[in-house]
Amino acid sequence: MDLAFTPEEQKFREEIRAWVKENLPADLSHKVHNALRLTRDDMQRWAKILGKKGWLGHAWPKELGGPGWNAVQKHLFEEECALAGAPRVVPFGPVMVAPVIMAFGNAEQQQRFLPGIASGDVWWSQGYSEPGSGSDLASVKTRAERRGDKFIVNGQKTWTTLGQYGEWIFCLVRTSNEGKPQTGISFLLIDMKSPGVTVRPIKLLDGDHEVNEVWFDNVEVPAENLIGEENKGWTYAKHLLSHERTNIADVNRAKRELERLKRIAKAEGVYDDLRFRDEIAKLEVDVVALEMLVLRVLSAEKSGKNSLDIAGLLKIRGSEIQQRYSELMMLAAGPYSLPYIHEAMDAGWQGDHVGAAYCAPLASTYFNMRKTTIYGGSNEVQRNIVAQTVLG
Repeated sequence: MDLAFTPEEQKFREEIRAWVKENLPADLSHKVHNALRLTRDDMQRWAKILGKKGWLGHAWPKELGGPGWNAVQKHLFEEECALAGAPRVVPFGPVMVAPVIMAFGNAEQQQRFLPGIASGDVWWSQGYSEPGSGSDLASVKTRAERRGDKFIVNGQKTWTTLGQYGEWIFCLVRTSNEGKPQTGISFLLIDMKSPGVTVRPIKLLDGDHEVNEVWFDNVEVPAENLIGEENKGWTYAKHLLSHERTNIADVNRAKRELERLKRIAKAEGVYDDLRFRDEIAKLEVDVVALEMLVLRVLSAEKSGKNSLDIAGLLKIRGSEIQQRYSELMMLAAGPYSLPYIHEAMDAGWQGDHVGAAYCAPLASTYFNMRKTTIYGGSNEVQRNIVAQTVLG
């Protein structure tokens, strides 16, 4: 396992760093570094900048519109974007559904859907979870009944992140009740402007609107929007989840947020407290260990070896690290992190802050991060998967 970057890779990193510095809008970087709220336009603006360069689908092969980078180049690109304060790419289109369309969609579907994802013009949502189907995803009940050249879809999806902006949604739907639950699931692409699709907001504890319910009432979906074969959607779903769980690890964002934690701790006067600094040191060790695990996977890919199936392990450690750094930031600010003024999380707000301005998002971020060990497959379930597939 060689964890040292080659001179060619270091040169590639420098080129990426220079491009990001030149093209990343300063107002977006400011928002990201200070955990201020990003609007739909903010996220779309960066996505379109990347799309114009051909880098929104930075993990895509060249023949399908991507740069054709290897695993190490992809990692370096993600790291430089994160450290510069670039908004995190909304993953549902370029990171999640696009690989499924590439692997299992037909040529017509690839030509129809991939360009809009690559350019950042089309906003995709994910329709997996249901009120009774979270970690037990095989129990989905949203029904798609085949009638000639179309499906009639009825049911409900929930926790649809940023679904209020969605233009298309990829869904797991039940097309058969025969055999095992997994064998009756299909993978369907649905236009969210279709009659019968209703998006309802779910308000979080802090009053923010991040997740949604999506209802389908006799929604007509052309059969040509079915990916792969009917009743084979479980196979495609597992392919997608491996991308999602690796993406959730997000070690590069953890490295950036670790530095933010140190800044807050120093500003609040707790960095000189040895016990608090010990907690930061333990977190830093965990971040370095996660990075080594990611680099181990990259090293195996680069050498052509089969890496361990550790997407679940990356998800477990990455999500726990995200929770820990948000907790330590809140603890560093103490009572100043608790008062919540919704508008104080917007850039340019001129009202009074309780404590320093950087304290405004801390409690909200802490509570929001409780979700990371649940979504993408709860960590308890992931540990079982790791035990079975990796440890044997």
